[in-house]
Amino acid sequence: MDFRFTSAQEAFRAELRQWLQANLPGDLRGRAFASSRCAPDEVEKLRAWQKGMCQAGYVGLDWPPEFGGRGASIVEQIILYQEMARAGSPQFVNRGGLSMLGPTLMKHGTPAQQRRFLPRILTADDLWCQGFSEPNAGSDLANVQTRAARQGDRFVVKGQKVWTSMAHVADWCFLLARSDPAAARHKGLSFLLVDMRSPGITVRPLRQMTGEAEFNEVFFDDVAVPVDNVVGPEHGGWAVALTTLMYERDLLTFIRHISLRNALERLVGLVRARGQSRDPIVRQEVAARWLGEQALQLNAHRSLTKILRGGEPGPEGSTSKPFWSQLDQELAGTASRILGPHAQLRNGTARAPDEGHWAYYELLAQASGIRAGTSEVLRNILAERVLGLPKD
Repeated sequence: MDFRFTSAQEAFRAELRQWLQANLPGDLRGRAFASSRCAPDEVEKLRAWQKGMCQAGYVGLDWPPEFGGRGASIVEQIILYQEMARAGSPQFVNRGGLSMLGPTLMKHGTPAQQRRFLPRILTADDLWCQGFSEPNAGSDLANVQTRAARQGDRFVVKGQKVWTSMAHVADWCFLLARSDPAAARHKGLSFLLVDMRSPGITVRPLRQMTGEAEFNEVFFDDVAVPVDNVVGPEHGGWAVALTTLMYERDLLTFIRHISLRNALERLVGLVRARGQSRDPIVRQEVAARWLGEQALQLNAHRSLTKILRGGEPGPEGSTSKPFWSQLDQELAGTASRILGPHAQLRNGTARAPDEGHWAYYELLAQASGIRAGTSEVLRNILAERVLGLPKD
């Protein structure tokens, strides 16, 4: 593909760069690296920031105008991610709604659902969490056991979800539940939109080794969900969920890649500042991570080429996620080896290098091979759907 940007795209970049420089709050600047979005007061700041960017026309750039977007190409969306990282801006707090649920509703939602939910996704007035994983159905999503029993004009939901990011601050949850227990595993599932303030919902934060509790387990005890909140056909939720996962694993690849590059550039700057850039072992390690980042970028451009030619994200997107997971963990390990024992010191500790961000990064990176689909399951997807190998 042509890696050059058009004059119109470069003009958009200049306009956006100027706006970010003038409008990014000082207390959010620098939050593109190892940032937290767990504490309720921080979440409110991030909501306000997303709403401000929405009012300026920078949220949902690639959404069609009839859904509140600008109808821009995904190239402008990538420029947005690049410039936000360059400015040190945090990512959008409602990125699950923007990148996963929004496109899903545009494809499978009713006009009423689109009118009700899409505008508030853009402004972050409604924060969304993803109710897919369960204690026995994390990577094996078809094994979902949470039940949704039809009772007249509503479903009654009973079950448990786990590893639910942002559930403790979310307003809504897009949920996959088994609505026909007698059907085959991939059938009999329904895709529901659940108000997190509904009676019968209990959210229990799961403390991570970073010290934060972004993940949660969520219990549904006879929670009533209107039938109007079913996305797609009743018992047809598997196809809807696959649409959601395709966007999660492909379009979010660009966000992950830009965040990784931002961290890598920060490490390079730190190595130079510490006078370690002439150490051949350090140079070799950093160069290896840099080559991996470039390979990830080229693979992202390959997916982008397919999308720009009118295609949709497909199973090929599963190549980027496991590679990113490995590279993210390798980068964290490289930083820890270069910084030595001081890499274990957290923010606020005397002699903690780079304000202790790398200690946080090292711990956070351990989950990279699990979240958004484990590397093992994604390799199975590649084997079966891309290479055509027989199922195990």
